Amino acid sequence: MAKAFFRLQKFLRRTQFLLFFLTAAYLMAGSLLLLQRTRLVVQQGSRGAPAKQALPGPVPVPEEMGRAGLAEPRSPQSPRAGPGPLPGTDTLQEPAPEQRHGPHWLTARNSELRQLRRRWFHGFASDQEPLQTAGSKAMEHTAEHKGTYMGCFTHDSRERTLKGAVFYDLRKMTVAHCKEACAERAYGYAGLALGAECYCGNALPAAAARPQDCNIECRGQRGSVCGGVNRLSVYSLQELRAAARRRRNVIYRGCFRAPENLTDTFPASLIQPNLTVEMCSEFCSKKEFPWAVIRGQECYCGYPTRRFPLRGGTDGLRCSGTRNASSAAGGQHCLVYQTPVQDTRCTDRKFLTTKSKVFVALSSFPGAGNTWARHLIEHATGYYTGSYYFDGALYNKGFKGEKDHWRSRRTICVKTHESGKTEIEMFDSAILLIRNPYKSLMAEFNRKYAGHLGYATDRNWKSREWPDFVNSYASWWASHVLEWLKYGKRLLVVHYEDLKQSLIPKLKEMVEFLNVTVTEDRLLCVENNRDGNFKRSGAKQKNFEPFTQEMKDLINRYILTVDEALRGRNFSGLPREYVPR
Repeated sequence: MAKAFFRLQKFLRRTQFLLFFLTAAYLMAGSLLLLQRTRLVVQQGSRGAPAKQALPGPVPVPEEMGRAGLAEPRSPQSPRAGPGPLPGTDTLQEPAPEQRHGPHWLTARNSELRQLRRRWFHGFASDQEPLQTAGSKAMEHTAEHKGTYMGCFTHDSRERTLKGAVFYDLRKMTVAHCKEACAERAYGYAGLALGAECYCGNALPAAAARPQDCNIECRGQRGSVCGGVNRLSVYSLQELRAAARRRRNVIYRGCFRAPENLTDTFPASLIQPNLTVEMCSEFCSKKEFPWAVIRGQECYCGYPTRRFPLRGGTDGLRCSGTRNASSAAGGQHCLVYQTPVQDTRCTDRKFLTTKSKVFVALSSFPGAGNTWARHLIEHATGYYTGSYYFDGALYNKGFKGEKDHWRSRRTICVKTHESGKTEIEMFDSAILLIRNPYKSLMAEFNRKYAGHLGYATDRNWKSREWPDFVNSYASWWASHVLEWLKYGKRLLVVHYEDLKQSLIPKLKEMVEFLNVTVTEDRLLCVENNRDGNFKRSGAKQKNFEPFTQEMKDLINRYILTVDEALRGRNFSGLPREYVPR
């Protein structure tokens, strides 16, 4: 009996030791994996992936994590993190002639490239909590900046008292930046909230709040207060307005036929002898209107409306006498100027109050104008758009749907550049945005090397990276369209060039596809704010042709393949300007 008991005791001791050893090994393996992933994220965040090095493949996510609702892989820096040059490619390479440019080859090629594009999701820094001022040195209200601090006021983002332009910068917002931005747009007051939001207006908020309620530090400046939760730190800009007036831009929009009754068309007016453009623009700016309309000695302020949509301009010679007193009463034409004030009738946006029943994608190849389309959709519908990725630059400039989980269904549609069967079939419907591949490739190359607003250098264009880029991305442009045509359940095909040329009709078509009803005035407001914050300033002219004849032959064959596929699905073919180049 004692011998049997001794054997049992010895077995239990061995089992206990074995369990302890396995537990320790499991914890060590988990720690090493965590350190490796953290190092990978830090390296990518600080240096980015080398130009000639393939990006790491996707980190597998167990099914249990997916069911638990954890975030799936998203790009930490670039939502359009396309494939880098394929390993071993120094010049343009093509498949065998019998396999070249066919849909099956493009699908296989796109699957390979998609593996290169995936990055492990790295969460953005959490929202900054209100600062605890008790027991610490109180923050000062920007004594070093020009402008008078008026105090802390209540703030409701849906019923704003500062009804002018709105700016966001969730990393670098400062009091000086907000005040200068509002002053340059002719506003009299600037207000900051939540450490990162800037509001402009010409009327001081009526409801004051306790000074200690404005207790959030500016994201871009330590020691300075930028409002609080539902609280505004408000500054008067009279001193800055005088300095900014010298560099303020008033844009000439053209000569137009005047509506029958200008007083009924425009809500504010002024009759002034010896009226000048500067006088009328200053008057309309103070009234917070984006248009200044001049006919003789009469100045009118307003917005684009159905009665005066600012279309069909006439020869400027017809307005040559509109500044003379004799033409003030009976002139049939008027001069229109864009003031620095923003048209804010369509700038209010929010998340959907209830989860959307239809999961809609806004799909495009990188560089095809997806960010611009999101800007138009958000301002037309009043709802945020989401993203399959996370781009801090977009989030910092007001695309708040970037931080929302892409499957939350709280956004009107979700941006994606993915084109795999699984990724496509997750969506119930999609707006497929297509752009000329020549323009798309150049736009994405610029973004890859110089950000959303910059341009790649001539050295980049003339390096070996450019032909590698074309070789990798040209096939992706074609396969992206082909796979969405094949697996997409319900598609609305929109050509970037058509949207740019006929903005309101195409935008109305997109909004109807999203099952949202909008007014004509809101669409006109979108047209008045059509550019957004991510338009490159003009086209940087190059003194050389970036596309070689070999590149053109390759891209043109892809264009013909896509054009044939679109017509095969009863969609209109590609615009004529796509080929030949």
